[in-house]
Amino acid sequence: MRTRKVTVSLLCGVDEAGRGPLAGSVFAAAVILDPGHRIEGLNDSKLLDEETRDALALEIRENAIAWAIASASVEEIDRINILRASLYAMRRAILALPCRPEEVCVDGLHKPPISIKCRPVVKADRTVPEVSAASILAKTARDAEMRTMDERFPGYGFASHKGYGTPEHLTALRALGPCAIHRRSFEPVRVLLQSDLPF
Repeated sequence: MRTRKVTVSLLCGVDEAGRGPLAGSVFAAAVILDPGHRIEGLNDSKLLDEETRDALALEIRENAIAWAIASASVEEIDRINILRASLYAMRRAILALPCRPEEVCVDGLHKPPISIKCRPVVKADRTVPEVSAASILAKTARDAEMRTMDERFPGYGFASHKGYGTPEHLTALRALGPCAIHRRSFEPVRVLLQSDLPF
């Protein structure tokens, strides 16, 4: 990764991972690919198996011109809502790059609050290689974080479902009650907290 601040006349792809789960931070990544090093197999991270994602993440980190990963905490998600928290995570990733891109392409409908020219593109994680790469970095970083959270908060199954509202997770949530990384503003957690069920 380059360490000096320069302007790069290249596109920066940005994407997030973890908007839907009931627990854990939301992650975002920003990537500027090297046009001289084509990375085969880039796609929306959700369409790739774990082994493929991990291998691509390593190749991206080793060969991209620049990349950065950032997050927004559970507390921020509950305070400002998941959409705004996702956009702030994207902003942090862009600003953490060691060089300043001239243009940013972000997956989805919304733009993060940045002064750099930015265009949102629906399904860009499937059509724009830089965004696909960002999707992969964000997803693999968040998955690694949730495996760590599984060790800190055993019994919920975070390593397997990564915080999503699976039947396994909902059963554990009802049995154990919410832990420190559950999103209190998300309906299944909020409803449980408002109920009289003992934990």
